[in-house]
Amino acid sequence: MRHLQRWLAAALLCALLPASAAVLASTNWYYEVDKQSPWQGDVDARISAIEEVFGGALGVYVQNLATGEAYSWQADAPWYLASLIKVPVAAQVLAERQAGTLSLDERLTLARSDFVDGAGPVNWHDPGTPISVRYLLEQMLTVSDNTATDMLIDRVGLDAVNARARRMVAASNGQPEYLGPISKLVEVRQGVYGQLHPEARQLGGLDFIALRQHRVNQRPAALARTLGMGEGSFKQPDYDHAFDAYEATGENVGTLRAYGDLLASLHHGGMEDVNAEQRQTLLAIMQRTQSGERRLKQGMGSEFTFAHKTGTQHRRSCDAGIVSRASQAGDAVNGPWVIVACTRGPLSVQSHERALASVGEALRYSGALGHD
Repeated sequence: MRHLQRWLAAALLCALLPASAAVLASTNWYYEVDKQSPWQGDVDARISAIEEVFGGALGVYVQNLATGEAYSWQADAPWYLASLIKVPVAAQVLAERQAGTLSLDERLTLARSDFVDGAGPVNWHDPGTPISVRYLLEQMLTVSDNTATDMLIDRVGLDAVNARARRMVAASNGQPEYLGPISKLVEVRQGVYGQLHPEARQLGGLDFIALRQHRVNQRPAALARTLGMGEGSFKQPDYDHAFDAYEATGENVGTLRAYGDLLASLHHGGMEDVNAEQRQTLLAIMQRTQSGERRLKQGMGSEFTFAHKTGTQHRRSCDAGIVSRASQAGDAVNGPWVIVACTRGPLSVQSHERALASVGEALRYSGALGHD
């Protein structure tokens, strides 16, 4: 909470400063005011138009990993990162693999308490099934399997995951304090429903799987039945307000700039315990991501390769990764690039995906992603 307060204070300060002073206040090693190219104004105009059609809020951060030039559209505001937090989980797994304290062939036993709602095939297995770390890692990243994620967090430790995330940001000379604490996925559900009533924090993954069978506007009533009480005792009027209140706690929240710094460490390194082999293993899995085909990737087109991770939650979506041209031109203007984009607003996931695809198009056609 202290970090969140500092963060909001910093955001307010930047809002009150002149534009040039705000840029200087957020200067990092890779960012110089005189590096801004003409395409940045073009992207501003395009994203403003996308945001208007979308009817919600957009956040975009781009960094050319060769030249250091960075672009920001609301990238220094706090955003709910959803499943983007799975990248540092994977990085910690691979760090322990490098250290020899974990093998990708090691098997973890699926317990009833491990089940979490969301996409992915791990929930199709029976309790008691031994599942390899390799399989869990693949499912966590490529289809965003939540049960796989929580099993891996339990294996390496939540404190280690949070320390890893901070180290990844710091490795790019970023500001780790602008990345909020990461939690397990079941704890996200406990946190959201706990905003309706504190007793919901005692529920488990199978309870939340049952609650998710109901439409969003019916979930408070379903929770009341589960807890054996009336909705009149709830602290929030509906699920929307409950999620907003949960996001305000700062869990799994961060600036897009800080998350961009985290991703940049996968390109340039900077951590002895995550060497080039482990980074390439992680990026190779991220290139196989199956979610997000209609997001940034669709808008950028087939001439780019995208090692990325998506995130989807209530009225919120993200897509973030490292982009390279399929046939690299070899000059610094042509990247690679870190791109982080998040949306907040409509209930329809399709609306968010259309907006993110349009952001990909805007970056491509503006020249932000180099040229042939």
